[in-house]
Amino acid sequence: MKWLITLGAVAVGIAHLAWPALTIDGITIALILIALSPWLGEIYKAIEFPGGLKIEYHDLEKVKERARSAGLLSPKEGVGGGGEGFSFELISDRDPNLALAGLRIEIETRLNRIAQASGIPHTRGIGRLLPELQVRGLLAPAEAGALREMTDLLNSAVHGAKVDPSAAAWALDVGPCLLRVLDEKGGAAG
Repeated sequence: MKWLITLGAVAVGIAHLAWPALTIDGITIALILIALSPWLGEIYKAIEFPGGLKIEYHDLEKVKERARSAGLLSPKEGVGGGGEGFSFELISDRDPNLALAGLRIEIETRLNRIAQASGIPHTRGIGRLLPELQVRGLLAPAEAGALREMTDLLNSAVHGAKVDPSAAAWALDVGPCLLRVLDEKGGAAG
């Protein structure tokens, strides 16, 4: 995808310069910046362009990879919230903040089910629950760490952080796979 964006923007820039009457102007500079933007993810956490377009590079994908390496993401087959979809899937196209908040709620619900099935007394919040699940061997340290990092990011959406539509797409990609693994852990704990 990086190559496609870069080559497309460079091609348009070259075409724009192909006519001698045209000079390097704001359009050409904007196209060059667009061509470079996929590569800047290696350097910058976010780039915000005039007009409020914000491109997030690291945070969501980083936590996704951490969850994947911890074994918290299942293959996509057979996932979904009872045939109708999870709450965050149903709202994702209308409100990315609510989609991320919904995923956060679904994660906490499953962690509470794992705790209940294992006889852990009710605790308030994921911050207290994750260490308890880890101490009791219900979550590996890598799993608890990935879930802590993920829920911290999702909490930002709950508290009104600016969320672009790509974050909702991320929730649709990662959420069902993660929830399936947590459901399996909940069944194994009981």
